Parts: sequence; structure tokens; C-alpha cells
Amino acid sequence: MQMTFRWYGEGNDSITLKQIRQIPGIKGVVWALHDVPVGEVWPVERIEEVVKQAKEYELNTEVVESVNIHEDIKLGLPTRDHYIQTYKQTLKNLSQFGVKVVCYNFMPVFDWFRTDLFKEMEDGSTALFFDAQKVLALTPEQVVKNMEENQKDFTLPGWEPERLTDLQRLFDLYKDITEVDLLENLTYFLKEVCPVAEECGIKMAIHPDDPPFSIFGLPRIVKNKEDIGRLLRAVDSPANGLTFCSGSLGGNLANDLVDIVNSFADRIAFAHIRNVKHFEDGSFIESAHRVEDGSLPITGIINALHENGFDGYIRPDHGRHIWDEVCRPGYGLYDRALGAMYLQGAWDTNVLLKNGAAPKKTMQTV
Repeated sequence: MQMTFRWYGEGNDSITLKQIRQIPGIKGVVWALHDVPVGEVWPVERIEEVVKQAKEYELNTEVVESVNIHEDIKLGLPTRDHYIQTYKQTLKNLSQFGVKVVCYNFMPVFDWFRTDLFKEMEDGSTALFFDAQKVLALTPEQVVKNMEENQKDFTLPGWEPERLTDLQRLFDLYKDITEVDLLENLTYFLKEVCPVAEECGIKMAIHPDDPPFSIFGLPRIVKNKEDIGRLLRAVDSPANGLTFCSGSLGGNLANDLVDIVNSFADRIAFAHIRNVKHFEDGSFIESAHRVEDGSLPITGIINALHENGFDGYIRPDHGRHIWDEVCRPGYGLYDRALGAMYLQGAWDTNVLLKNGAAPKKTMQTV
């Protein structure tokens, strides 16, 4: 297992590589070229720039999150072949610098969605919050109006800036797109891209839908165990893999997260681990990583990954905003660093139990 940490780049992140390097156990950064418009080829010189920055702090850049997919591919428009070709070239460019995993999603219109970016918790910290009743009450037209009026508040990590200016058109385009249509379009994309990814030694690791159910009438196709199995069978390639995200799949408590890990362990290339606390009305808030603080079996997930010989990449996912930190919503330094340590502690416990006892160490000077 390699512990990593998401980083949004110099000038785009309040967190520095120097700070990330000081978190024990962190081996690499999960990164992207966020200013390159979706559908364009990532330039080699820009990729090399990030790789050099990370290497200066002895951090690898083997995981990219995300190379976003153009909506024309999701919609199955005639222009999709052009954007698939540019995607292939980006994979080739990334492979020159040792990238092993590309995390991506196939969520229409929205990436992950929350109603409140800084919901106050009982301890005074704030966190990302999903108000289920508020979402159920909103129509697509109201969503567009609200986001146009509050663009700054609704810009979430992973969203392309231009997405907010095009919402109504996208909603209109998806009116007649079913889940079957969306899955067919994803399968078409993967059949084109996976052979190139295989040649490049890259695993395409799809991220589950967040939340893992339809919102605003939009189709969702990576919601649960059945969806994941259907997708992995549709394109039976070693390059067609999964990003296991406990927080996304855990948005629906009907999902058995430990069973999902056990069922698809050989296809999980990347894992996002975070906890969420559920409420009776279907709402949820992103809590600290500890089992006691939320509703998800975090240590059970780590146990399952370890028992299945997981040797991929893992990162603490969305964190709370604590100790008065001013940061990108869900992506502060402090709580994610605490999460990284908690997850590594759970992993180390599995190692010790497997070995039967803690290894004896003699006193040493350095």
C-alpha cells in the first residue's frame, strides 16, 4: 500500500509540498493540470514541471486525479472521437513520466455535489454537507439559477470552471439520456482507450458516483456493487479498474463497502478513504476518519484491503476544516493529515496481527 495526498499545484493550493512531505508515510502526491481545459491534450512540458516539483521533495507523481472526460463523450455525440483521441495522447504523455493510475469519473453535468461546503459541526469544525431534503426539493431550473447567482460558492474541487456557465444547456442535452445510454457511451470510451492505457502501463480507475444515486433526474451508472461488476465485465481489460471511494459509495448505507472491496479487490487500483455521518432523513456530513465519528466501517475496509493483498495507492479523502484553517472545501491540510495517520495505524495493526506479534527493535542512535 502506498499512502498519497492530493495536491492541487503551486499557486492553486494553500498546502505546500514541503508540508505534505512532513506527513509521515506519504509517498506521493495525487495531482492534475487543473487549468488545461477538458478535452485538450496535456502538454509534456507542463507534466514535467509538476513531476520535477514533487521529486524535489522525494514525492512520486504516479497517480493523476483527474483527466476529466468531455461531456461530448458522455453524451455519445459525433464529436466524441476527437476528444477520445486527445485523451489517448494525454495518456501517452503521462506515461513518459511514470504515471501508473488515472482516476476519472463519468458523472453527467456534475462531479461530486454538496449543498453546504462549510456546515458547522458540534465541535466547531466545519465540513461538506449533503442536505437530502433540499436536493429533493430543487428542480434543474432552480439548480441553474442558484449556481449562477453563487458561482464562487458552488465551485468544487474537480469541476472545470466552464461547467457552471453551461449548466442549462447540459441539462437539456441529458433529458433523453438513460442509464443504458450512458453505460454504452462509457463502454465505447473504454474500448477505445484501454488498449492505449495497457500499452502505457496505466490503469484507468473509475470513481463511483457521488452521491451514489440520481440527483436532478440525471443518470448515474457507478452507484453500487452491481453497477461496478457490470462495468468491469463490459470491458475485460487489466486497464479497466476501479477507484474505491468509501465516502462516495457510503453515501448510500445499502452499499456493503467491505463486500465491495472483497468482490473487486483485484481491480482496485486506487482507494479514497473517508467517513461520513448519516442522518435519518438521508442527509450526511463528512466526519473525521475514525469509525466512531461516522457511519462507515473504516477499519473493516482497511482490513479487507490488507487481507486481499492490496498494493495500490490510497489517500485520505475529504477532511473537515479544523483549527481555523482557511482552505479549499474538503481539502485542508490538518484533518487529512490526521486521516492519513489513522489509516496507516489501521494498516499497521493488520501487519502486526499477521506477523503474530510486534517486531522487536533494539535501541539505535542516529
